[in-house]
Amino acid sequence: MEWLLWGAALATGGYHLVALWAALRQWRRPAERETLPGPVSILKPVRGLDPGFYEAILGHAQQDYAPGFELLFGVADADDPAVAEIERLKGEFPERRIEWFQVERRAPNGKVAVLVELGRQARYPLWLVNDSDIAVEPGYLRQVTAPLSADDVGVVTCLYRAVAGKWAGRWEALGIAIDFAAGVLVAPVAGVKEFGLGATLVFRAKDLAAVGGFEALETYLADDYQLAKRITQLGKRVSLSKTVVETTLGEDSWRGVFQHQVRWARTIRVSRGGYWGLPVTHAGMWMMVCLVLGEPALATGVAMARWASAYATGVLVLQSRVARAGWLLAPLWDCFAFGVWVTGAMFNTVEWRGKRLKLNADGTMEAK
Repeated sequence: MEWLLWGAALATGGYHLVALWAALRQWRRPAERETLPGPVSILKPVRGLDPGFYEAILGHAQQDYAPGFELLFGVADADDPAVAEIERLKGEFPERRIEWFQVERRAPNGKVAVLVELGRQARYPLWLVNDSDIAVEPGYLRQVTAPLSADDVGVVTCLYRAVAGKWAGRWEALGIAIDFAAGVLVAPVAGVKEFGLGATLVFRAKDLAAVGGFEALETYLADDYQLAKRITQLGKRVSLSKTVVETTLGEDSWRGVFQHQVRWARTIRVSRGGYWGLPVTHAGMWMMVCLVLGEPALATGVAMARWASAYATGVLVLQSRVARAGWLLAPLWDCFAFGVWVTGAMFNTVEWRGKRLKLNADGTMEAK
């Protein structure tokens, strides 16, 4: 038992030391050299008014990008309240091509069905897809497109920090900053090539067409991961930008946060390998085990590694206000995350956008 405990403690401590190193490397690396590879079509599927929606799309329209860009929105319903805000944006920037389209196409993944139509309307060879509530800073478009000047880069993605108005949402935002982001930074170190985040995906339209277009992603819940996976199969790589964007979490209930995390966990389980090894990242849980079994020195070592990775990832890299206030709660988050992992290991159904869906072993989904 003692050897098992030491093995678990060394594994989880080692993971967080690697996460610390990866975070420091990301924090210290210079920003991408702005080479402006070409004009960009920004494709944004929209459903309803997310918190901070207008401020988010305003930040996109204000980008200074000499090759030019267009901003295309897709909605399933012409009465969607977001349409009025898009029209308001069009009025403020008459010199830009800002359009919205009602999309009648239906698919298990409604977001991707909208992207199919937006792709048909896009005029430019570079495409940028991000979620409707993503807020960006000046220079964002120059920085996230720059890596595509290299022929071997197929997808550019970036990390995100979250903000929320209520405690449940802040708790989830903390987990994104000190747990999820750490996993993204460790992924390339561990040899994982095919990662992509819906916060930003930039790629060449011709590369997506070569792997079947958006149509090939319509039955998958983790469409961002599938897009990156398929483009990397062309022999290209994913570039993680130094740029960090921001999202506002609308979920304000503890039950909703737990359900969201479980949906995320089940999506990871059916999308890619490694799910069963995730408890090695839950350092707080192993710290508690060490304390219960009378190994306080071992627990202290695990805690120090965990706090170091939480601070480096959440505060230094993401510059998250939530992480700055709560990084010492990282071991408590890990215990919560372990409960999510256990629940995520059971059953194959998720609740998403008011629908109950069954997840298949290959990552596809179908109505339950």
